[in-house]
Amino acid sequence: MKKKEKIRLKELINKSIGAAFLISLGNFALLKLGNPLGPIIFAFGLLGVCYLGQNLFTGKCGFLFADKIKPLDLTIILIMNMLAGYLIGLLYSTTDPTIIDAAAQKIASWDFSFAFFLKSLFCGAIMYLAVKMYKNGTPLGIIFGVPLFIFCGFQHCVANIVTLGVATTFSLTIFLCIIGNFLGSIITWYFTKDFETKKR
Repeated sequence: MKKKEKIRLKELINKSIGAAFLISLGNFALLKLGNPLGPIIFAFGLLGVCYLGQNLFTGKCGFLFADKIKPLDLTIILIMNMLAGYLIGLLYSTTDPTIIDAAAQKIASWDFSFAFFLKSLFCGAIMYLAVKMYKNGTPLGIIFGVPLFIFCGFQHCVANIVTLGVATTFSLTIFLCIIGNFLGSIITWYFTKDFETKKR
C-alpha cells in the first residue's frame, strides 16, 4: 500500500471513529434525559459530524452515487462506526449506571420485524435530507430532523449500536437497521436528485 493511500485510510478510520463518538454523546443525553430534552440535544451529534467533516455511515450512504463514494470506503466507515460506537457505549455504562436501565428498556422494544425495518428506512430518509440541507447551507434540517426521527421512534443504526454497548448486549435488529438506513437514504436521493438538477 502506497504512503498516500495509508494516510487516506488512516484519516478515513479516524473520522469514522470521531463520528461514532459525536453520535454517542447525543445518544448518552437521550438515554440520560429522555423526552423532550434528549432528542433536541441529540442534534448536537450530527451537527458536530457535519461541521467537523466526520464520517458517519447514515450521513454518507445517501451520497454514495452523487459524491462517488467508494463502496469499500463506505463499508470501512460502517464497520468503524459500529465498532467504535459499541466500545464507547461500554465505556458509558461504567460512568453512569442510570443509563443502563434506559438502554435495556429501549432494546426490549426492538423486534426483527417489517415495522422495525420501516422505522429504519424512514430514519435513513430524514438523515439524508438533514445532511443535504446542511450541504446546501442550512443546519435547520439537522436541528429539526434529528428530534423528528427520535420523537417518531425511527431507528438509527449508529445510535442503536451505542445503546447496545451501554446495555452490554447484542441484537440482530442492528443489521435490519443498517439495511433500512441505507435504503432509506438511497431511495430519498433517487427521488429528489432530479429536483436538485432542475433547481440549478
